[in-house]
Amino acid sequence: MDCDKCDRESVMHAAYSGLHLCEDHFVASVDKRVRRRIREDDLVPSDATPEDPQTWVIGLSGGKDSVVLTDILHRTFEKDPRIELVALTIHEGIEGYRDESVDACEELTERLDIRHELVTYEDEFDVRMDDVVEKDPEGMAACAYCGVFRRDLLSKYAERFDADKLLTGHNLDDEAETALMNFLEGDVAQIAKHFDASLGNFEERGEQDDFVPRAKPLRDVPEKEVALYAHVKDLPAHITECPHAEEAYRGEIQELLYQLEENHPGTRHSIMSGYEELAALAAEEFGARDGGSTDLGECEQCGASTTRDVCRKCSLLESIHAV
Repeated sequence: MDCDKCDRESVMHAAYSGLHLCEDHFVASVDKRVRRRIREDDLVPSDATPEDPQTWVIGLSGGKDSVVLTDILHRTFEKDPRIELVALTIHEGIEGYRDESVDACEELTERLDIRHELVTYEDEFDVRMDDVVEKDPEGMAACAYCGVFRRDLLSKYAERFDADKLLTGHNLDDEAETALMNFLEGDVAQIAKHFDASLGNFEERGEQDDFVPRAKPLRDVPEKEVALYAHVKDLPAHITECPHAEEAYRGEIQELLYQLEENHPGTRHSIMSGYEELAALAAEEFGARDGGSTDLGECEQCGASTTRDVCRKCSLLESIHAV
């Protein structure tokens, strides 16, 4: 099938739009959507200047999503002195798997000449995920432990690097799955928190002084298109699932969403369009900008912002080290 915009052979068909696109027009389409999201979310504030630039930390895992995001951000802001990019990679201690993805991160950042920082669970917490999975003192899925530790380090180092924003490679599928999970769990407060934390336009979000604000510029791009983009651009992405991945509920939602999208193209886009509108309303009622956020204190052990005396990360580490 020929590209709908030229006479070259198409490499993809987007069922939700009906478009067939060749390599060049496909890449341009993804770039356009990411850059539009950057504009619509007001990621670049009007007061950013070459003398007072913004520092954006990118959570670079070496997987397709973060690699594609880093490549697009680099090409978008390479000649813009208002933006400085820092790639942050976290090594969880998963033998083989993370070692290969770190290699991909190093190859990409060297190719793009971007500052690259690497931190490890072992250095920071004296644990490795391979050992955590064996001990499993809380009887949880590996992702439950890893998610807490990863979020802690992303926040900690974004603050340490004096970042203005923390950017992650969540794609359309990721966000639609999270939206469905929040709906099905009836968690309105979490929906409000989701908006203020990473979905809302930066002019509309509630104040969150305790954390570096997050953004997800890839969230309009389906997962398969992100993977195709990495392939077409020959980016050094490590496209292999974590050997400890086990999120049963999210997996069910993922399968449900896949079937819905297969039968009704455009479902993911519709979910996110409606969800973001409802999340904005929830944030007005329950979110930080209405004073509805829970007051945060400091963890007695590490000083991190938390609603508990001891934060979740420190309580998990206590359990792990006690085994």
